[in-house]
Amino acid sequence: MNRTFRLITASPDRTGIIAKVTNLIATYNGWISDAGQHSDPESGWFFSRQEIRADSLPFDVTTFRQIFEPVAKEFDMEWFVRDSADPHRLALMASKESHCLADLLHRWQSGELDCDIPCVISNHDDLQSMVEWYGIPFHHVPVTSENRAEAFAEVKKIWSGYQCDTVVLARYMQILPPELCDQMKGNIINIHHSFLPSFAGAKPYHQASKRGVKLIGATCHYVTEDLDAGPIIEQDVVRISHRDTLEELVRKGKDCEKMVLARGVRAHLQDKVVIHGNKTIVFD
Repeated sequence: MNRTFRLITASPDRTGIIAKVTNLIATYNGWISDAGQHSDPESGWFFSRQEIRADSLPFDVTTFRQIFEPVAKEFDMEWFVRDSADPHRLALMASKESHCLADLLHRWQSGELDCDIPCVISNHDDLQSMVEWYGIPFHHVPVTSENRAEAFAEVKKIWSGYQCDTVVLARYMQILPPELCDQMKGNIINIHHSFLPSFAGAKPYHQASKRGVKLIGATCHYVTEDLDAGPIIEQDVVRISHRDTLEELVRKGKDCEKMVLARGVRAHLQDKVVIHGNKTIVFD
């Protein structure tokens, strides 16, 4: 893949934004290889994502940021630029269920997910041998009602030690403390095994079975201190019937969870997700 600089912007909507951005890039013979934009009439905001081939520009990403700063100020932009040669560093977290973690590790090993995975953290040791087979350090940090403060202090220390900028909760069945959610705001991704906002909280498959629904789903979302209420990145559903037992709901749901989480993580890694309030804009 060609190395690119990914420019993501969000600003109050007004005329001339795209013209100013693209003209600046063209001034330096920049080659835009992919572009997306969205104007939200409800909020009055404009969002864009440009990928510029790095080899078409006569400078590095640091200089690009300096050159773009005046344009950003002119339009009151929230923005960032990422060099695709500097991939995200993911800390994966799981408990006992292996399906989401195994799927992400396989996609990473096969090159489908462009990122570094320096560590996996779990509150159980059941998945240690699987993780270490991939050559990734496994950290067992037990969490109990008595040691939560100490355990999550250790988790934070591990994140920092590996310089992780993104955390993926691949069926990590613990609620993160509010301070960790705040410190990593917009960079902690969770998979919830229901089509939110339906059946939030514990045992959603049990809730769905008792309610007699005909669709179950999965939701990939950013984590906030409000349980299962963060900005949604990706969702999907699976049709079920009255014949399906609870065990069959879980089996069908696991397939959905894996796919939804992988799509959500991939969008984040490619900087295609823009958070605005409690909603997201996800560029194709």
